[in-house]
Amino acid sequence: MTTAGAAEAAGALQAHRPMLLGLAYRLLGSRYDAEDVLQEAYLRWLDVDRSAVAEPRRYLSRVVTRLALDRLRVRQAARETYVGTWLPEPVPTGSSPFGPLDRAELRDSLSTALLHVLERLTPPERAVYVLHTAFDLPYAEIAEILDRTPEDCRQLHHRAATRVRQEQRRFTASRPERERLLDAFLAAARDGDLATLTGLVAKDATAWSDGGGRVPSARNPITGADRIARFFAGIYGPHRRWTARRLELNGEPAVLLTRADGNRYTLSVTAADGRITNIYVIGNPAKLPPAD
Repeated sequence: MTTAGAAEAAGALQAHRPMLLGLAYRLLGSRYDAEDVLQEAYLRWLDVDRSAVAEPRRYLSRVVTRLALDRLRVRQAARETYVGTWLPEPVPTGSSPFGPLDRAELRDSLSTALLHVLERLTPPERAVYVLHTAFDLPYAEIAEILDRTPEDCRQLHHRAATRVRQEQRRFTASRPERERLLDAFLAAARDGDLATLTGLVAKDATAWSDGGGRVPSARNPITGADRIARFFAGIYGPHRRWTARRLELNGEPAVLLTRADGNRYTLSVTAADGRITNIYVIGNPAKLPPAD
């Protein structure tokens, strides 16, 4: 291939890169894996007869989706070797690498809470849900991407959406309410105020931690307001030194916590009815944004 041809191919891919990166990330929950998928898609794009491709965006979306699903299947098969809970890789979105998040569906589909729910779906269910809900693709086009019938895709989406709706009742609070609860939770943890901590958390709440076996972290989910309060008061209480910096991750409010030992953790929450319902703590260094 000529240099001009390679430049033309790169330019076509670059024009659609934010959308394609966002698609791969929503399917995989990993910015690192999503970047790998785009690189492989580019190599395939170089080899195709591009003059025969009427709609590059549509063609590239199909390639990225199929590559991401292949990687997702391999990862799910190997998940048993991961130490502790696996959570999606947090991505700063103050300046979104995925393009404008001007539609609620685009922003919501990036949230840690939703990506965590999508991990419990089959790869085809996840693909149909992302393509239809976040990107508004019709079932006929999704069927072409997945080599399935439109009716099959409709059923896959129905199953996925039902599962998501069952979980979404736990994260209905507005952004300002989540910010308020997050600030109050951290302040109470710093003070070791068990009563306030317990009151901020729903009785059936769950705290999920992902250290990947590389930093101190709870290996199993912590359930219940009392247990969560005691855990966070113990690790972030009055005798612990740490700093917090507010930032936006995955389109939602979060904080980056840096402890005296140098270990860093991101923390975000979901909430409903004035109480925190889920807490997500990610400390695996391979998943965290670079330190400032």
